[in-house]
Amino acid sequence: MRKIMFIIVTLFFLTHSVYSSQMGDPEDKGGPTEQAVFAGGCFWCMEHALDGLKGVLSTTVGYTGGHKKNPTYKSVSAGETGHAESVLVVYDPQKISYEDLLKVFWHNIDPTVKDEQFCDHGNQYRSAIFYQNDAQKKSAEAFKQALLNERIPGLGVKRFKKIETEIVPASKFYEAEAYHQSYHKKNPVRYTFYRTACGRDHRLDNIWKRERNG
Repeated sequence: MRKIMFIIVTLFFLTHSVYSSQMGDPEDKGGPTEQAVFAGGCFWCMEHALDGLKGVLSTTVGYTGGHKKNPTYKSVSAGETGHAESVLVVYDPQKISYEDLLKVFWHNIDPTVKDEQFCDHGNQYRSAIFYQNDAQKKSAEAFKQALLNERIPGLGVKRFKKIETEIVPASKFYEAEAYHQSYHKKNPVRYTFYRTACGRDHRLDNIWKRERNG
């Protein structure tokens, strides 16, 4: 009996040891992480743009910037909450900078329109940067000003006369329903159909062709 118990206990610890080595030490999270929140129209598309970047640890779609507590997709999409469809990014600042995230964000939105993005219309689809601190605010405003001063190569004219993208303080972020998370991975066919039908890439190429395609 003792021999059997010894074997069971030994197997338990061996299994636990292998499992722990595969999963990694839950306390070993590396250095401190930071957060960024962006709104760029449909949060499926905005998450797709940010997910998988080197240094991005996680992306979560949700709602922020409004007045209603515990919003749902139905209430947000109906324009009843003041919230915008948004993406919360957790990242390692040692591997990717906030400025790098800003670059990806700007090149995946149409900053010239107010309260809409591509085929989606309404305040819930506005483009916005929800800064977490003064450093993020300064970086976002500097990037916006640089875009306003930028001239189109070869033409010499300014790219943007006006930018409607908001730069505002972060507020409570509400995680969206589970079926919206990583939608581009869970439902690639439906996602691709929506994105194409919405004309997102066609419009982005018109604005950012050089930057998006090298």
